[in-house]
Amino acid sequence: MAASGGTRAIVAALLANAGIAIAKFIGFLVTGSSSMLAEAVHSVADTSNQGLLLLGGRTARRAATPEHPFGYGRDRYFYSFVVALLLFTLGSVFALYEGIHKLESHEPLTSPLVAVVILVVAIGLESFSFRTAIHESRPLKGSGTWWQFIRQSKVPELPVVLLEDLGALVGLVLALLGVGLTVLTGDSVFDALGTICIGVLLGVIAIILIIEMKSLLVGEGATPPVLAKIVSALEAGGVERVIHIKTQYLGPEELLVAAKIALPPGLPLEQVARSIDGAEQRIREAVPEARVIYLEPDLDRTPVAG
Repeated sequence: MAASGGTRAIVAALLANAGIAIAKFIGFLVTGSSSMLAEAVHSVADTSNQGLLLLGGRTARRAATPEHPFGYGRDRYFYSFVVALLLFTLGSVFALYEGIHKLESHEPLTSPLVAVVILVVAIGLESFSFRTAIHESRPLKGSGTWWQFIRQSKVPELPVVLLEDLGALVGLVLALLGVGLTVLTGDSVFDALGTICIGVLLGVIAIILIIEMKSLLVGEGATPPVLAKIVSALEAGGVERVIHIKTQYLGPEELLVAAKIALPPGLPLEQVARSIDGAEQRIREAVPEARVIYLEPDLDRTPVAG
């Protein structure tokens, strides 16, 4: 569900951004607006980003090899990290450069009405893309807040698309304000300030995404609620106690579980094997994404109190 939902959100964003980028470049050529140019480059970056996210989803489905025995699930984290870097370098830095350049040059706008029409249409298309991303993310978000979803989600594409679309919508509003104030006052400084604000906005979003994607790429474990489910499932059968446990996501839908479990002393080997098999089955029923499980049986050597 997460993979297909993420793909739908990515494709919707890609189509919207590709069309918007063309319209914005036409608008820049007609008006000379730096806000329009910054937004056009932003849309090109977003379109490239969605292409990278689709590529990551495709390469992550490769079968495991002796060199990569746990598969390529983390490719999705890698390409999402690259997307965050692209958003920062292509979007934020360029917008800041254009805004500062426009402040120094004071170039006037021509045919600003064209820019306004294009920006309004772009807001409509971005709203459709943003709505799709929200719709596909809501089942995974659950009862938590959207900020918690962005911070805790193990599916990288949906937080990336959500923040990209949110940034695009806010950026379009800023560009519209910059162009509108320039038309009302006749001072192109407002267009330049709108461009700088777009650059700062994209920079903030990119930093958030870089931090979150880096954390996933390095390796995150199960969240406390998921870990509690795993421990509860282990201790529901013949396991006396979970001595220690470690988890790590090998991909958005593949969790590695490694645990040392205490079994009653004196169990025959066949009973030990059945206990481990039963524990693995209980884990997979409680947490379906726990696909790689290693359990080490041991005796509980915890000192008995007083």
